[in-house]
Amino acid sequence: MSKHCSCGGAMKLMLRTVIFAKKVNINNVPVYNCSDCGRNDVFPGVKEDVGKLVGQLGAAPIARSISFDEVHEWAGVLSQAMIRSEPLQETMIARAAEERINELLDLLLLATSVGDDAWKAEIEGRLSQLSAQYII
Repeated sequence: MSKHCSCGGAMKLMLRTVIFAKKVNINNVPVYNCSDCGRNDVFPGVKEDVGKLVGQLGAAPIARSISFDEVHEWAGVLSQAMIRSEPLQETMIARAAEERINELLDLLLLATSVGDDAWKAEIEGRLSQLSAQYII
């Protein structure tokens, strides 16, 4: 997956570490990177969620590392796809997304059958992170 950079180069999608307040490493954030000029753009589908995470950390966060792919489904799908093929390929991303959606739907069925509304809500939130707005 790629897009064009303002310098004219090609930007490739990869997972990078975003450093917040020189203390917090947010690992495995989907980012477009231009090898020509070095520009980095956070993937539009997760930009808002990275911002929310940074907001939760506050103005004076404690030093730590956070794996974004463990808190965001789309980043997790990209991480799984990257394990299978580097660089990221659309076919691997589609396969990883389909597998994760199927896993979440199975869990949703289980949560529904046991009547656990809180678990259902969590799974529905995770499924919404795999909606088209993140994939485009």
